[in-house]
Amino acid sequence: MRLQEQVALVIGGAGGIGAATARMLAEEGARVAITHTLRSAERAAQIVERLPGGGHVSLPADVAETRSLEALRERIEAWSGGTLNILVNSAGFTKPIPHGDLEALDDALIDRMFAVNWRGQFAAIRVFAPLLTASGNGLIVSISSVAGQTGTGSSIAYCAAKAGIDVMTKSLARVLAPAVRVMGVAPGVVDTKFVPGRDAAFNQKTAQATPLQRVATADDVAEAVLACATSLRFATGTTLVVDGGRSL
Repeated sequence: MRLQEQVALVIGGAGGIGAATARMLAEEGARVAITHTLRSAERAAQIVERLPGGGHVSLPADVAETRSLEALRERIEAWSGGTLNILVNSAGFTKPIPHGDLEALDDALIDRMFAVNWRGQFAAIRVFAPLLTASGNGLIVSISSVAGQTGTGSSIAYCAAKAGIDVMTKSLARVLAPAVRVMGVAPGVVDTKFVPGRDAAFNQKTAQATPLQRVATADDVAEAVLACATSLRFATGTTLVVDGGRSL
């Protein structure tokens, strides 16, 4: 119970990685809030119901709308008594676009990709930084991707947004220290439904080209987030790669 009496917010907690992270944080004693969209409200309620411990909650939020995040902060303050120790940015969106198909990556899709995958993460940190700072031992973990380092991913815009997450992690680690640590976790291919069209055959092919001979599970990524909160207490500004050696 290394996180007993701590309060954690997992934005995007209704997704595969977010749900696994919420479960592991709760197993270590944290009281956990997760966010959901309108479409994932029922799933979020089920996730919260299954979390170990008590006092957990699911709340609506749209990371692409700062006013929605500000409303979320008010709900978090009311629920937690004004306390927040851990913020996990796991909300994300992508649409597979071949890198050579420049016309398919139109302005609207680029704007949506950055609104959800970069601006939304920054906005969440901006909104919750005062609460995290007031805790005196705050932690932010943003889910990045090796796509931000390799330039190979579901689309060029997605790769660029994730590269932006890595830079943001370094920049904010400097300005929010020492009260708040800022970390990133960059998985490779993960066995979830996040990327439309990726099936078991895709995962198997990727596994064969990966040194550890499998793709990541949501638990693999969540364990890295948990390590940031429990074991890596003298680390900040670092992005942990969790890809089985795929990017070597």
